[in-house]
Amino acid sequence: MTENVIPINIAIADRTYRLKVDASDEGVLRKTVQMINEKIVEFKTNFAGKDMQDYISMVLIWLATEQTKSAEHIVDIQYAIERLATMQTSINKILESNTLE
Repeated sequence: MTENVIPINIAIADRTYRLKVDASDEGVLRKTVQMINEKIVEFKTNFAGKDMQDYISMVLIWLATEQTKSAEHIVDIQYAIERLATMQTSINKILESNTLE
């Protein structure tokens, strides 16, 4: 960590945690905590009667799934970029060979 480390308090599922974070990460961390808490409320609304551990587990599964989807999307984009680069190389070779004739 850098010298811009600050202490902050965050609350997840009615529990408060004291963390030390880089000042530049505070905004992202707070948005993440807000999203987690909103998801907990969403799951509590849709799945009444469960305990808080169940809701937190549901949020963790949701977050992990979203991460996996994002990673797969990035891989798809990288594949498309590679294919486009290959196609561009092929087109350039065709154009060069036609220009030489």
